[in-house]
Amino acid sequence: MIPVHGLHLRAVLIQALRTFFIDRGYLEVETPIRIPAPAPEAYIEPLTSEGWFLQTSPELCMKRLLAAGIPKLFQICKCFRKGERGDRHLPEFTMLEWYAASRDYRDLMTDCEVLLRYLAAAMGKGEKAGVLEWQGRRIDLGPEWERITVAEAFHRYAPCTVEEALAEDRFDELLVEYVEPHLGTATPTFLCDYPATLGALARLSPTDPTVAERFELYVAGLELANGFSELVDPIEQRARFLAEQKAIRLQGRDCGPLPEVFLDALETMPPATGIALGVDRLVMLFAGADNIDQVVAFTPEGL
Repeated sequence: MIPVHGLHLRAVLIQALRTFFIDRGYLEVETPIRIPAPAPEAYIEPLTSEGWFLQTSPELCMKRLLAAGIPKLFQICKCFRKGERGDRHLPEFTMLEWYAASRDYRDLMTDCEVLLRYLAAAMGKGEKAGVLEWQGRRIDLGPEWERITVAEAFHRYAPCTVEEALAEDRFDELLVEYVEPHLGTATPTFLCDYPATLGALARLSPTDPTVAERFELYVAGLELANGFSELVDPIEQRARFLAEQKAIRLQGRDCGPLPEVFLDALETMPPATGIALGVDRLVMLFAGADNIDQVVAFTPEGL
């Protein structure tokens, strides 16, 4: 169980998150945790609930609200993913997601910079820019943060190119072992422009269709957030979902139904950005914790 002072720190941080977005005109929303059809993703396995699913992310419902005319919205909620347990993973965890119309992933990177500097000040880490100290590293939030493409990061740190990693089906393995430890070591790092095949629900770059407008944010080697310019083409999104369903079936799992209501909503969804940020990991950074168990009130094993 988390110490009482840790619960206070967590509460202050979550209140600061809410204040940040409300002050900037974002509408806080609540969407259902139990849904009939999540986005099919081969690397994420959802938990079932009486024939439906516990959300792995509130993404689909929040995008439907964007399509319904809400231009800026955020949510702090519980998400669930089967089999995720470790020093940095829990099967039930807290997620912050925010979405805004008429913006792209570059605007979203700026949002992340402003947000972390705001939180640093709110948590007493500095009046202006702030410095985070985690795992023996000092991370300066002040200067312009590093932005490096996935291709460049593999060229710089991995034993092979990103194309070779994908061909050998070793992308995630090599990313974790060789690339991630070098990210966010002096300032936070945006690892951006993922290969198109790893675009998830992100749109492809209009200037280079071999990459998706997607990034992940790292601080001291810790992956904190995953954001992108949203794909709003229902035909392309359906094709990606079908490819993911095929990959899930090859793993011997039930892929579940397609989220048809979401695909219909894409017809009226405006160009937008969206991001998912792990709140528990964010608390780890500000608490100086090296294990996610130290920043939650209860772990699964303690119930």
